[in-house]
Amino acid sequence: MTGTVLVTGGTGYIAGELIRQLLAKGWNVHTTVRNKAKSEARLRDLFGDPGDDRLKVFEADLMSDDGWADAVAGCTHVAHVASPIATSTPKDENDMIVPAREGTLRALRFAKNAGVKRFVQTSSMAAVAYGRAEKVYTVDESDWTDITHPDIYPYVKSKTISERAARDWIAAEGGDMEFVSVNPAMVLGPVDDADFSPSVEAVKQVLSGEMPMAPDLGFAIVDTRDVADLHVRCLEEPGLANERFLAAGKFMKIIEIADILRQRLPADKTRKVPKRVMPNWMVSVLALFNPGVASIKNEVGKTRNVDASHARDRLGWETRAAEESIVDCANSLIEHGVVKV
Repeated sequence: MTGTVLVTGGTGYIAGELIRQLLAKGWNVHTTVRNKAKSEARLRDLFGDPGDDRLKVFEADLMSDDGWADAVAGCTHVAHVASPIATSTPKDENDMIVPAREGTLRALRFAKNAGVKRFVQTSSMAAVAYGRAEKVYTVDESDWTDITHPDIYPYVKSKTISERAARDWIAAEGGDMEFVSVNPAMVLGPVDDADFSPSVEAVKQVLSGEMPMAPDLGFAIVDTRDVADLHVRCLEEPGLANERFLAAGKFMKIIEIADILRQRLPADKTRKVPKRVMPNWMVSVLALFNPGVASIKNEVGKTRNVDASHARDRLGWETRAAEESIVDCANSLIEHGVVKV
Protein backbone atom coordinates (compact mmCIF):
# COMPACT_ATOMS: atom_id res chain seq x y z
CA MET A 1 0.00 0.00 0.00
CA THR A 2 1.31 3.43 -0.95
CA GLY A 3 -0.11 6.91 -1.27
CA THR A 4 1.03 10.43 -0.48
CA VAL A 5 2.43 11.04 2.98
CA LEU A 6 3.41 14.24 4.76
CA VAL A 7 6.60 13.83 6.80
CA THR A 8 7.05 16.85 9.08
CA GLY A 9 10.51 18.16 9.94
CA GLY A 10 12.18 16.77 6.82
CA THR A 11 15.72 17.82 7.75
CA GLY A 12 15.61 15.85 11.01
CA TYR A 13 17.53 12.66 11.75
CA ILE A 14 14.58 10.26 11.83
CA ALA A 15 12.57 12.13 9.21
CA GLY A 16 15.41 12.05 6.69
CA GLU A 17 15.78 8.29 6.90
CA LEU A 18 12.00 7.87 6.82
CA ILE A 19 11.74 9.92 3.62
CA ARG A 20 14.48 7.81 2.06
CA GLN A 21 12.65 4.57 2.87
CA LEU A 22 9.24 5.87 1.79
CA LEU A 23 10.55 7.00 -1.60
CA ALA A 24 12.20 3.60 -2.08
CA LYS A 25 8.87 1.90 -1.42
CA GLY A 26 6.99 4.01 -3.96
CA TRP A 27 5.32 6.59 -1.74
CA ASN A 28 4.95 10.21 -2.81
CA VAL A 29 6.32 12.44 -0.05
CA HIS A 30 5.50 15.95 1.08
CA THR A 31 7.75 17.34 3.80
CA THR A 32 7.84 20.48 5.91
CA VAL A 33 10.89 22.54 6.83
CA ARG A 34 11.16 25.81 8.71
CA ASN A 35 13.17 27.51 5.97
CA LYS A 36 12.61 26.20 2.45
CA ALA A 37 15.29 28.38 0.86
CA LYS A 38 17.88 27.01 3.27
CA SER A 39 16.77 23.37 3.40
CA GLU A 40 15.45 22.33 0.00
CA ALA A 41 18.86 22.08 -1.68
CA ARG A 42 20.15 19.92 1.17
CA LEU A 43 17.17 17.58 0.87
CA ARG A 44 17.68 17.29 -2.90
CA ASP A 45 21.33 16.43 -2.29
CA LEU A 46 20.35 13.72 0.18
CA PHE A 47 17.59 12.12 -1.87
CA GLY A 48 18.47 13.03 -5.43
CA ASP A 49 15.64 13.49 -7.89
CA PRO A 50 13.02 10.78 -7.34
CA GLY A 51 11.18 12.04 -10.42
CA ASP A 52 7.55 12.90 -11.22
CA ASP A 53 7.37 15.42 -8.35
CA ARG A 54 7.50 12.54 -5.86
CA LEU A 55 9.20 14.74 -3.25
CA LYS A 56 7.70 18.16 -2.51
CA VAL A 57 9.08 20.55 0.10
CA PHE A 58 6.88 23.05 1.97
CA GLU A 59 7.71 25.76 4.49
CA ALA A 60 5.79 25.43 7.76
CA ASP A 61 6.52 26.08 11.42
CA LEU A 62 5.14 24.29 14.47
CA MET A 63 3.91 27.59 15.93
CA SER A 64 2.16 29.04 12.88
CA ASP A 65 -0.74 27.96 10.64
CA ASP A 66 1.06 29.27 7.57
CA GLY A 67 1.88 26.60 4.99
CA TRP A 68 0.23 23.63 6.68
CA ALA A 69 -2.83 23.42 4.44
CA ASP A 70 -0.66 23.36 1.32
CA ALA A 71 1.73 20.83 2.84
CA VAL A 72 -0.97 18.29 3.72
CA ALA A 73 -3.19 18.81 0.65
CA GLY A 74 -3.64 15.53 -1.20
CA CYS A 75 -2.01 13.44 1.52
CA THR A 76 -3.52 10.16 2.71
CA HIS A 77 -1.13 9.79 5.65
CA VAL A 78 0.94 11.95 8.00
CA ALA A 79 4.12 11.07 9.89
CA HIS A 80 4.54 13.88 12.40
CA VAL A 81 8.22 13.68 13.27
CA ALA A 82 9.02 17.35 13.91
CA SER A 83 9.46 18.33 17.56
CA PRO A 84 11.76 20.64 19.50
CA ILE A 85 14.97 19.07 20.78
CA ALA A 86 17.94 20.77 22.40
CA THR A 87 21.41 19.81 23.57
CA SER A 88 21.01 22.02 26.66
CA THR A 89 18.19 22.69 29.08
CA PRO A 90 16.11 25.80 28.22
CA LYS A 91 15.73 28.47 30.88
CA ASP A 92 11.95 28.24 30.51
CA GLU A 93 10.53 24.73 30.07
CA ASN A 94 7.66 26.17 28.02
CA ASP A 95 10.13 27.04 25.27
CA MET A 96 10.16 23.30 24.60
CA ILE A 97 6.75 22.17 25.87
CA VAL A 98 4.55 24.66 24.02
CA PRO A 99 5.95 24.08 20.49
CA ALA A 100 5.85 20.30 21.00
CA ARG A 101 2.22 20.31 22.14
CA GLU A 102 0.88 23.05 19.88
CA GLY A 103 2.77 21.79 16.84
CA THR A 104 1.31 18.32 17.27
CA LEU A 105 -2.23 19.66 17.68
CA ARG A 106 -1.77 21.94 14.67
CA ALA A 107 -0.60 19.02 12.51
CA LEU A 108 -3.57 16.94 13.70
CA ARG A 109 -6.10 19.65 12.87
CA PHE A 110 -4.77 20.23 9.38
CA ALA A 111 -4.51 16.49 8.76
CA LYS A 112 -8.14 15.92 9.68
CA ASN A 113 -9.29 18.86 7.57
CA ALA A 114 -7.41 17.40 4.59
CA GLY A 115 -9.06 13.99 4.95
CA VAL A 116 -5.94 12.13 6.11
CA LYS A 117 -6.63 8.48 6.95
CA ARG A 118 -3.81 7.80 9.40
CA PHE A 119 -1.62 10.00 11.57
CA VAL A 120 1.62 8.55 13.02
CA GLN A 121 3.23 10.61 15.76
CA THR A 122 6.90 10.28 16.61
CA SER A 123 6.73 10.41 20.39
CA SER A 124 9.60 9.19 22.57
CA MET A 125 10.66 6.83 25.31
CA ALA A 126 10.69 10.07 27.30
CA ALA A 127 6.89 9.78 27.41
CA VAL A 128 7.08 6.23 28.76
CA ALA A 129 9.99 5.51 31.06
CA TYR A 130 10.71 8.48 33.32
CA GLY A 131 9.52 9.88 36.65
CA ARG A 132 10.13 6.71 38.66
CA ALA A 133 12.11 6.17 41.84
CA GLU A 134 13.36 2.64 41.08
CA LYS A 135 16.94 2.21 39.92
CA VAL A 136 16.25 -0.80 37.68
CA TYR A 137 12.95 -1.47 35.91
CA THR A 138 11.34 -2.50 32.63
CA VAL A 139 8.69 -0.57 30.70
CA ASP A 140 6.24 -1.43 27.93
CA GLU A 141 3.51 0.38 25.94
CA SER A 142 1.20 0.58 28.95
CA ASP A 143 3.61 2.79 30.91
CA TRP A 144 3.57 6.58 31.04
CA THR A 145 6.09 9.03 32.45
CA ASP A 146 4.98 10.78 35.65
CA ILE A 147 5.56 14.46 34.84
CA THR A 148 4.90 15.45 38.47
CA HIS A 149 8.04 13.63 39.62
CA PRO A 150 10.74 16.06 40.85
CA ASP A 151 13.41 14.52 38.59
CA ILE A 152 11.55 15.36 35.35
CA TYR A 153 13.26 17.80 32.98
CA PRO A 154 11.78 19.85 30.09
CA TYR A 155 12.43 17.51 27.14
CA VAL A 156 10.86 14.57 28.96
CA LYS A 157 7.88 16.69 29.97
CA SER A 158 7.43 18.05 26.43
CA LYS A 159 7.25 14.60 24.84
CA THR A 160 4.86 13.27 27.48
CA ILE A 161 2.54 16.26 27.28
CA SER A 162 2.48 16.30 23.47
CA GLU A 163 1.60 12.60 23.16
CA ARG A 164 -1.07 12.88 25.86
CA ALA A 165 -2.50 15.95 24.11
CA ALA A 166 -2.56 14.13 20.77
CA ARG A 167 -4.41 11.14 22.18
CA ASP A 168 -6.91 13.36 23.98
CA TRP A 169 -7.52 15.34 20.78
CA ILE A 170 -8.03 12.18 18.73
CA ALA A 171 -10.57 10.88 21.25
CA ALA A 172 -12.52 14.15 21.18
CA GLU A 173 -12.01 15.47 17.64
CA GLY A 174 -10.33 12.82 15.50
CA GLY A 175 -13.39 11.25 13.91
CA ASP A 176 -12.36 8.45 11.54
CA MET A 177 -8.70 9.44 11.36
CA GLU A 178 -6.52 6.69 12.84
CA PHE A 179 -3.73 7.60 15.27
CA VAL A 180 -0.57 5.62 16.08
CA SER A 181 2.48 6.62 18.11
CA VAL A 182 6.07 5.41 17.79
CA ASN A 183 8.20 5.90 20.90
CA PRO A 184 11.93 5.60 20.15
CA ALA A 185 14.70 5.25 22.71
CA MET A 186 18.11 6.88 22.05
CA VAL A 187 18.45 6.94 18.28
CA LEU A 188 21.89 6.14 16.87
CA GLY A 189 23.23 4.98 13.52
CA PRO A 190 24.88 6.82 10.63
CA VAL A 191 24.42 10.56 10.13
CA ASP A 192 24.09 12.02 6.63
CA ASP A 193 26.30 15.06 7.05
CA ALA A 194 27.85 17.47 9.54
CA ASP A 195 24.40 18.84 10.47
CA PHE A 196 23.98 16.01 12.95
CA SER A 197 21.21 15.21 15.39
CA PRO A 198 21.46 15.98 19.13
CA SER A 199 20.49 12.34 19.73
CA VAL A 200 24.03 11.25 18.75
CA GLU A 201 25.65 13.76 21.09
CA ALA A 202 26.72 11.05 23.56
CA VAL A 203 28.70 9.16 20.89
CA LYS A 204 30.24 12.44 19.68
CA GLN A 205 31.36 13.38 23.19
CA VAL A 206 32.77 9.92 23.90
CA LEU A 207 34.80 9.96 20.65
CA SER A 208 35.98 13.56 20.82
CA GLY A 209 37.35 13.56 24.36
CA GLU A 210 34.67 15.95 25.64
CA MET A 211 33.78 13.18 28.09
CA PRO A 212 37.11 12.18 29.71
CA MET A 213 35.20 9.98 32.15
CA ALA A 214 31.84 8.36 31.52
CA PRO A 215 29.03 9.26 33.93
CA ASP A 216 27.01 6.29 35.17
CA LEU A 217 24.20 6.96 32.69
CA GLY A 218 22.63 4.80 30.04
CA PHE A 219 19.91 4.47 27.44
CA ALA A 220 18.08 1.84 25.49
CA ILE A 221 19.45 2.12 21.95
CA VAL A 222 17.68 1.94 18.61
CA ASP A 223 18.98 2.47 15.08
CA THR A 224 17.60 5.36 13.03
CA ARG A 225 17.14 3.00 10.06
CA ASP A 226 15.01 0.71 12.20
CA VAL A 227 13.00 3.58 13.70
CA ALA A 228 12.17 4.70 10.17
CA ASP A 229 11.23 1.13 9.25
CA LEU A 230 8.82 0.98 12.19
CA HIS A 231 7.21 4.23 11.02
CA VAL A 232 6.75 2.76 7.54
CA ARG A 233 5.10 -0.31 9.03
CA CYS A 234 2.81 1.91 11.11
CA LEU A 235 1.81 3.83 7.99
CA GLU A 236 1.13 0.71 5.94
CA GLU A 237 -0.25 -1.96 8.29
CA PRO A 238 -4.07 -1.96 8.53
CA GLY A 239 -5.96 -1.93 11.81
CA LEU A 240 -3.62 0.05 14.07
CA ALA A 241 -5.95 2.75 15.40
CA ASN A 242 -4.78 4.03 18.82
CA GLU A 243 -1.77 1.71 18.89
CA ARG A 244 1.52 2.56 20.57
CA PHE A 245 4.84 0.97 19.67
CA LEU A 246 8.11 1.24 21.59
CA ALA A 247 11.21 1.36 19.38
CA ALA A 248 14.12 0.19 21.47
CA GLY A 249 16.81 -2.43 21.79
CA LYS A 250 19.38 -3.13 24.47
CA PHE A 251 19.96 -0.75 27.39
CA MET A 252 23.61 0.30 27.50
CA LYS A 253 25.64 2.48 29.84
CA ILE A 254 27.91 5.13 28.34
CA ILE A 255 31.00 3.22 29.49
CA GLU A 256 29.74 0.21 27.51
CA ILE A 257 29.42 2.41 24.42
CA ALA A 258 33.00 3.55 25.01
CA ASP A 259 34.19 -0.06 25.34
CA ILE A 260 32.50 -1.03 22.05
CA LEU A 261 34.16 1.86 20.22
CA ARG A 262 37.60 0.80 21.50
CA GLN A 263 36.94 -2.82 20.52
CA ARG A 264 35.52 -2.15 17.05
CA LEU A 265 37.43 0.90 15.77
CA PRO A 266 41.13 1.31 14.98
CA ALA A 267 43.21 2.48 17.92
CA ASP A 268 44.04 5.81 16.25
CA LYS A 269 40.33 6.70 16.27
CA THR A 270 39.72 5.91 19.95
CA ARG A 271 42.62 7.63 21.71
CA LYS A 272 40.24 10.04 23.46
CA VAL A 273 37.56 7.49 24.40
CA PRO A 274 37.11 7.27 28.19
CA LYS A 275 38.11 4.16 30.08
CA ARG A 276 36.76 5.05 33.51
CA VAL A 277 33.34 5.73 35.01
CA MET A 278 32.93 9.16 36.57
CA PRO A 279 32.37 8.96 40.35
CA ASN A 280 28.86 9.99 41.30
CA TRP A 281 30.16 12.69 43.65
CA MET A 282 31.85 14.34 40.68
CA VAL A 283 28.57 14.43 38.76
CA SER A 284 27.00 16.20 41.75
CA VAL A 285 29.79 18.78 41.81
CA LEU A 286 29.52 19.44 38.06
CA ALA A 287 25.77 19.87 38.45
CA LEU A 288 26.42 22.93 40.63
CA PHE A 289 27.96 24.75 37.65
CA ASN A 290 26.39 23.10 34.60
CA PRO A 291 22.58 23.31 34.16
CA GLY A 292 22.64 20.45 31.65
CA VAL A 293 24.33 18.13 34.14
CA ALA A 294 22.01 19.36 36.90
CA SER A 295 18.96 18.35 34.86
CA ILE A 296 20.09 14.72 34.57
CA LYS A 297 22.08 14.15 37.76
CA ASN A 298 19.21 12.15 39.28
CA GLU A 299 19.38 9.77 36.31
CA VAL A 300 22.77 8.47 37.45
CA GLY A 301 22.76 4.74 38.17
CA LYS A 302 19.38 3.98 36.61
CA THR A 303 18.72 1.11 34.21
CA ARG A 304 15.57 1.43 32.08
CA ASN A 305 15.01 -1.77 30.16
CA VAL A 306 12.41 -1.69 27.41
CA ASP A 307 10.06 -4.49 26.37
CA ALA A 308 9.53 -3.83 22.65
CA SER A 309 7.93 -7.21 21.99
CA HIS A 310 4.64 -5.63 20.93
CA ALA A 311 6.26 -4.12 17.82
CA ARG A 312 7.85 -7.47 17.06
CA ASP A 313 4.69 -9.52 17.60
CA ARG A 314 2.24 -7.15 15.89
CA LEU A 315 4.40 -5.80 13.06
CA GLY A 316 7.35 -8.18 12.73
CA TRP A 317 9.74 -5.35 13.60
CA GLU A 318 13.27 -5.79 14.97
CA THR A 319 16.16 -3.44 15.64
CA ARG A 320 19.69 -4.40 14.67
CA ALA A 321 22.42 -5.01 17.23
CA ALA A 322 23.28 -1.91 19.26
CA GLU A 323 26.95 -2.48 18.51
CA GLU A 324 26.32 -1.95 14.78
CA SER A 325 24.41 1.26 15.41
CA ILE A 326 27.15 2.64 17.67
CA VAL A 327 29.99 1.85 15.25
CA ASP A 328 28.12 3.15 12.21
CA CYS A 329 27.30 6.34 14.09
CA ALA A 330 30.93 6.86 15.13
CA ASN A 331 32.35 6.20 11.67
CA SER A 332 29.92 8.64 10.04
CA LEU A 333 30.71 11.36 12.60
CA ILE A 334 34.39 10.97 11.75
CA GLU A 335 33.73 10.80 8.00
CA HIS A 336 31.74 14.05 8.01
CA GLY A 337 34.25 15.88 10.14
CA VAL A 338 32.00 16.27 13.17
CA VAL A 339 34.65 14.57 15.31
CA LYS A 340 38.39 15.08 14.82
CA VAL A 341 40.32 12.03 16.03
